[in-house]
Amino acid sequence: MEDFEKILVLENEFEAELIEEVLMDKQIPYGIIIREDSALGGITELEEGWGYLEAPGRFKDEIMAIYKEIQDTSTEPEEGEA
Repeated sequence: MEDFEKILVLENEFEAELIEEVLMDKQIPYGIIIREDSALGGITELEEGWGYLEAPGRFKDEIMAIYKEIQDTSTEPEEGEA
C-alpha cells in the first residue's frame, strides 16, 4: 500500500463532497480527515480549515487541478448575475 500524504486543506463539507465525487469517479485513492474539536467549540476549524484530503503523492498534481476546477466553478457568477 502506498503512503498517503496531506494534499490540501478543505474549507467545508460541501467542498469535501464535491472533490470526493470526482476522486471516486477517477478511482483515485484518498482519505478525508475531518478536524473535530467539539471541546474547543470549532475554533481550530477557523484557523486550520474544516479538514484535509490525503492521497498518494503521485496523484497530487491531478488532485490539485481537480480542486482548482471546483474552486473556479463555485466562484463563477450564475447566469444573469453581475
